[in-house]
Amino acid sequence: MSNPPTRARGAGAPARRTLAAAARAAARRTERTARPRRTEPAGDEARADVPPLERISGRTLVIEPPDGWDDPPEPLSDSPEDDLEPAGEAGEAGERPKKGARSRRGLYGALLALVLVVGLVAVAVLGLQYRDARRADAARDEALAAARKAAPVVLSYDHRHLERDFSRALAHLTGDFREEYRRTTKTVVAPTAAKYRGVVKATVVEPPGGGAPAASVVSAAPDRVVVLLFVNQVTVSTQVTGPRLDLNRVRMTLSRTSQGWKVSGVDAL
Repeated sequence: MSNPPTRARGAGAPARRTLAAAARAAARRTERTARPRRTEPAGDEARADVPPLERISGRTLVIEPPDGWDDPPEPLSDSPEDDLEPAGEAGEAGERPKKGARSRRGLYGALLALVLVVGLVAVAVLGLQYRDARRADAARDEALAAARKAAPVVLSYDHRHLERDFSRALAHLTGDFREEYRRTTKTVVAPTAAKYRGVVKATVVEPPGGGAPAASVVSAAPDRVVVLLFVNQVTVSTQVTGPRLDLNRVRMTLSRTSQGWKVSGVDAL
């Protein structure tokens, strides 16, 4: 008949001894069985149903955990060192990115940002160039029409109504050239025209078969256009016999103002 298990606290055991280790120790003690002994029956008191040999069982010691303890997880191996993994040898999912990888990602991010900035700048520059090109095309047509209209007025006068002619011309001028024209006509052209009864009539040359006057754009920008015109001037005065025809090439510069395109320069070629 086996003995009932004895409840023991194990006061002398180490404080951190696990329940699994205690169970393994108890199991090893259980396996230690007593060696069989030969018993001799004495006289008539011996019973035939009693075997000559009887296996004597040892007592089993079970250590129960104190009240309030939770069973710790069973260790995977007998050696505590086997259950510990060296730091830094975790799986790929738990590994931290290496310093070199972080540096490369930072470099790639910086390069991507630089490419993005360069792309935005290029788009902005191309947009400005496209806008300026559109404005230059519009300025070309507008300034050319203004030059064809202004040339006959600016380059013509009649001694019989100089003030009126000069005032009409000033309406087509702007900037420093306007003041220069005012000064020149007042001090040079007006006295000479009055003295010799001079009359000058200017026209932009037109093809014999008809068509647009002979004028073309030399250069164009959104706010400044240079136009080349072929101008005929017929002069009548007391200094010449009959009308005199002068075939001139005139380079006229026009500037955009709040009142439209105005002449800012005239050069005879």
